[in-house]
Amino acid sequence: MTAADAPRTETVPSATPPSPVTAPRVARDVGVVIVAGGSGSRMGGGELKQLRWVAGKPMLLHSLQAFQARADVAMVVCVLPRQYAGDPPPWIFQSDAERLLIGVGGATRAESVANGLEDLPPECQYVLVHDAARPFPSEGMIDRVISEARKGHGAIAALPVSDTLKRVDADGRIAATVPREGLWRAQTPQGFPREMIERAHREGRENGTHASATDDAALCELLGFPVFVVRGSERALKVTDDGDFARAEAAFPLPE
Repeated sequence: MTAADAPRTETVPSATPPSPVTAPRVARDVGVVIVAGGSGSRMGGGELKQLRWVAGKPMLLHSLQAFQARADVAMVVCVLPRQYAGDPPPWIFQSDAERLLIGVGGATRAESVANGLEDLPPECQYVLVHDAARPFPSEGMIDRVISEARKGHGAIAALPVSDTLKRVDADGRIAATVPREGLWRAQTPQGFPREMIERAHREGRENGTHASATDDAALCELLGFPVFVVRGSERALKVTDDGDFARAEAAFPLPE
């Protein structure tokens, strides 16, 4: 065989190994205040509803673990009644202890939130306020609230009112039918740039509206801060009495 007859070989360039894919870094700049400082008086018997078990674990632990599952959450402050804050139930540490602080509840809901805000570390530039009585916040609604708060204004999860509303007098007689267009049922979490919510609480104390505020959005509204509604979730039901506990147990696991 001559050199011309020899089979030709081709040099195949070695394959370049693919560059490792680096996941985008998530800013860990969200702080969460879970308000669990109430007495739970509607339950009767002295039992704190936020510490009562529902759907396999204590109600407070459901929401605590839901927020700590997020990469963007830097710290969660659970605000407990004073008698529990110094000696919290041991199950609360079934969580990321490095991202958990225990705050002391105040005489009102607003005071409890303000105490929780003071405990948040500086890196928390956005704040979510959540009621422990809503143990099943969905990931989607949390995403929507945070996304809106990052735009520089307040945001609350809510659902449009679908029932016919009646205004009733002290004797139980219907005084009027209230148009439901534009009416929404507020839920939590509610989210805000930290500077906004801290100012709302500070000025609320100064002008006397702090104690009467039923939620944090109301404090911001009184100062003229814009607060937007994002779609909430039917699973974020508020557990208030024994009937609510039974419904939550029957419906769990809940859809998005």
